[in-house]
Amino acid sequence: MKTLYQLIFICMTAGSFAQTVVSGTVTDVKNTPIEGANVYLEGTYDGASTDTQGTFSFETTETGSQNLLVSMLSFESYSMVGDVTYLNDLKITLREALNELTGVTLTAGSFKAGDNSKASVLKPLDIVTTAGAAGDFVAALQILPGTSTVNEDGRLFVRGGAAGETQVFIDGLRVFQPFSATANNMPTRGRFSPFLFKGITFSTGGYSAEYGQALSSVLLLNTSDIP
Repeated sequence: MKTLYQLIFICMTAGSFAQTVVSGTVTDVKNTPIEGANVYLEGTYDGASTDTQGTFSFETTETGSQNLLVSMLSFESYSMVGDVTYLNDLKITLREALNELTGVTLTAGSFKAGDNSKASVLKPLDIVTTAGAAGDFVAALQILPGTSTVNEDGRLFVRGGAAGETQVFIDGLRVFQPFSATANNMPTRGRFSPFLFKGITFSTGGYSAEYGQALSSVLLLNTSDIP
């Protein structure tokens, strides 16, 4: 009796570890074998890749209904659900995946090129509210990067250049004497009130070829109404 129980236990153990073979062939719609396709049971480590003939075969200990997945680059994934004992000698056909581009919308835009787009533009209120400027547009510009202060001279010095190398233009006309007269060792001030202009454009770098006679920078003053 003991020997009989041992034989029954061995048979049950062998049955529990019985392996089922999953096999088949993977081709495309033209019946051309697909090499390198991944074939596996979902949620398990059981699977294989197809060979040059498109065939695959692997063993699994899974039982019951399983989901067989087949995937390959540039092909649509394939799925088959069935009892694992029937997943053999399969004929699987993969269809090529179609890559569809979404619509591209082109919108027209515009941009403005000019001296105001690449320079510092100050309004009259910006000048009179600048600390230490005392309502002088020249003193307000001296706080911008690229300018420098030379002793007590109140004129504009840009990037190491002389004061005469900074040209001042009012409504496109060059101003040869934009600063008021002053005694020695006294800082000078600009001759014009900032409220005479609707905008002050100051460039410490590049500027239009229209002002080619300038060497260091260009200060453009645009009047509010009549010049």
